[in-house]
Amino acid sequence: MDAVLQSFFAGFPVLLSHFIVTVLLLIAGVVLYVAITPHHEMKLIREGNTAAAVSLAGIIVGLALPLAVSMAVSLSVFDILIWGVFALAVQLITFFVVDVLMRGLSKRIEAGEMAPAVILVAAKLAVAMITAAALSG
Repeated sequence: MDAVLQSFFAGFPVLLSHFIVTVLLLIAGVVLYVAITPHHEMKLIREGNTAAAVSLAGIIVGLALPLAVSMAVSLSVFDILIWGVFALAVQLITFFVVDVLMRGLSKRIEAGEMAPAVILVAAKLAVAMITAAALSG
């Protein structure tokens, strides 16, 4: 039992620091995404726009997947930071690629169109899964 407690006390600070950094990266990534996208998700969500809520949910999960894998395979906080920034960049690029392909994606989300929001979420999640797999080696 003594070895278990020693292991816990040795590992808990590392676990806690990795967890906090990962959650902060998730929050920062979502805030940055909301600031960069042309439509205003929070305003639209407060107005009851389901397409905006679906789109925002996609970025939250789309960032959480690779961040979770990054935390699982990283040896340090620095690793998590590097791969977290990479995952965010990939998600932002995904939004802009889908925007180009769907022509006027933000306007359509603002109008409450669910079809483009669902396609955007599918793209975000697919890219997140591929990014997570790449991170895991």
